[in-house]
Amino acid sequence: MSFLTQEQKDTFWQTGFLVMEDAVTVEELEGLRNEFSCWVEESREYEADYGETLDGRPRFDLQPGHSSEKPGLRRIQSPEEVSSLFANTMRNAATVDFCAELIGPSIRFHHGKVNSKLPGTATQVKWHQDFPFEPMTNDDMITALLFVDDVTLENGPLEVLPGTHKGPIHSHWHKGLFTGSVDHAIIDAQRDKIVKCTGKAGSVCLMHAKLLHGSAPNLSDSSRTLYITTYYAEDAIELSPNHLPSTLTHELVRGEVSGRVRCSPYEMALPALPEGTSFFSQQEGELAG
Repeated sequence: MSFLTQEQKDTFWQTGFLVMEDAVTVEELEGLRNEFSCWVEESREYEADYGETLDGRPRFDLQPGHSSEKPGLRRIQSPEEVSSLFANTMRNAATVDFCAELIGPSIRFHHGKVNSKLPGTATQVKWHQDFPFEPMTNDDMITALLFVDDVTLENGPLEVLPGTHKGPIHSHWHKGLFTGSVDHAIIDAQRDKIVKCTGKAGSVCLMHAKLLHGSAPNLSDSSRTLYITTYYAEDAIELSPNHLPSTLTHELVRGEVSGRVRCSPYEMALPALPEGTSFFSQQEGELAG
């Protein structure tokens, strides 16, 4: 059974991204929304990042200015570890079948997170590539961004530079610090090519891990929440410690174990692990490993 047309596959490999509708059912989407709403309500009780992940860092990341009156829960690390709803989505959403057709047939789960921009919050993501955070022996790796809310031009959508996954792996180090972002000049030279990825809730944006991307703050009165899962080809092996380790890391979600490793020719500087709750602190220049 095929889940993608040849045209859709060609689009992904030509541009580095593909938006697909109805990656989850209406019921599954409602469950994810309710779960996240409960976490937002819970965050009102805290003044600083809280919870704990496998490597001892906080699970729930609160943005500067967070308060009980105006919660700013901007990231949840490895939600599939603490929610059966998110774990089921990670394993069984159509997203996984899409990824398996593109880089499979056998694929593994790398890590998951929820990124949220609540109405009027200042959270933004500086331009970067995902692969420099998670180098593998080959680059068959996809970041899947599930739209938990409708994503519009106003609420801080993902912005991408089509085709840049075919180009170089850019340095994310600046003045001896791993900042998790590329030099501004790289983006400024291509601003006329930027595409904003919008879509209805339940859609998913499949993005190659080497594609340049970022996003602006949410200036609207509606939330923009994404459940982001990363999958990689079964015949790839990690080359640096996972920056978001969990008990589910490397789980085989489609196909079979091959017992083989495949390598791609490339060079890059290894990343620094975040000491703060998430990579937001690295992009803000607060902490670097």
